[in-house]
Amino acid sequence: MKYDFTFHNPTKIYFGKDSLDNLETELKKYGKRILLAYGGGSIKKNGIYDKVIAILKKCDKEVFECKDVLPNPALSKMLEGAKTIRDNDVDLVLAVGGGSVIDCAKGMSVAAYYDGDDVFKSYWVNHEPLHKNKIVPLGTVLTMVGTGSEMDAGSVISDTDNKIKNATDLFNPDFSILNPEYTYTLSKYQMVSGIFDCMSHLMEQYFSGDDDNTSDYLIEGIYKSIINATKIAVKNPLDYEARSNIMWCSTMALCGIAGKSKTQDWEVHMIEHQLSAYTNCAHGMGLCAISMPYYRYIYKFGLPKFVRFAKEVWGVDAIGKTDEQVALEGIDCMEKFAKECGMITTLKELGATKEMLPDIANSCILGGGYKKVTHEEILEILKNCYE
Repeated sequence: MKYDFTFHNPTKIYFGKDSLDNLETELKKYGKRILLAYGGGSIKKNGIYDKVIAILKKCDKEVFECKDVLPNPALSKMLEGAKTIRDNDVDLVLAVGGGSVIDCAKGMSVAAYYDGDDVFKSYWVNHEPLHKNKIVPLGTVLTMVGTGSEMDAGSVISDTDNKIKNATDLFNPDFSILNPEYTYTLSKYQMVSGIFDCMSHLMEQYFSGDDDNTSDYLIEGIYKSIINATKIAVKNPLDYEARSNIMWCSTMALCGIAGKSKTQDWEVHMIEHQLSAYTNCAHGMGLCAISMPYYRYIYKFGLPKFVRFAKEVWGVDAIGKTDEQVALEGIDCMEKFAKECGMITTLKELGATKEMLPDIANSCILGGGYKKVTHEEILEILKNCYE
């Protein structure tokens, strides 16, 4: 392990079919007033809402609601929830949904008693350390996998007025309840979108460095697990073992441990954030459309790692091939897998227009791992992603 690091993850995980039974125990640790945050109403159709409300009533909690959190959560909704927290002296925010709901709930908890001038600018743009004002505790009940937000500090919020979508680290949930069966009602589109989000998190951490790092071996194992589980889940979405493996892979991918002692990349995410700011596309699908052209653009600068990826993750046979051929075959395998699973691989399919591409490219935060890209290079990558 080349670089020093500190690892601490304070989130308590309850995992499995009966994991919601632990909500009552957790609720006893907090005060009476609860803000329930959720999305467009699917939790009411599948019965999860009723189960959670029944437990809240049993615990004699006073419930306030912040609903209709969008898949790309908006700053306006975050501030709405923050006002509800502040006006009602809420003791705990309970986010029931996927990563977007959890991300937005983190923002609500931080913004409620924020004592500065512009909470979005402070944390999501300037990435300032958190102020010392009160932060309301957060618990989650996960219903869609992909973001890893149930066990990390990350929060992605969109300022829709200014077309800025940024990520920042805020704080971890106190506890998260993960029942793989709660993901059964997702559409195939939602399921595979979340799966590629998880895969992208792994690749953003993997494609960096030239040292022999334990984290890379962990990433390879998680990646192979999610490939195998995805093949099963696409054929049988109700396969509990496959869905449970996907859920835990997603949590492990971004809980902090897989990227320790690594420099990391994250440029694919920076590009996608601005893509979805302009198109409101599903995050995982945007990542999928960008990833293959991006990696074909930068692979020569980290050739040994791309060769390793091809051989160790995708089982590419290197006999009689150059390193470049092996590396490109690994990327081809990833693209083939994505298409077979029904993932989106072009920007055109996501609603982007050619006229948008320069604005998307010019608004991206610059960075990268093996190759530090420019705005001009991002535009070239986007053109290669288009169709």
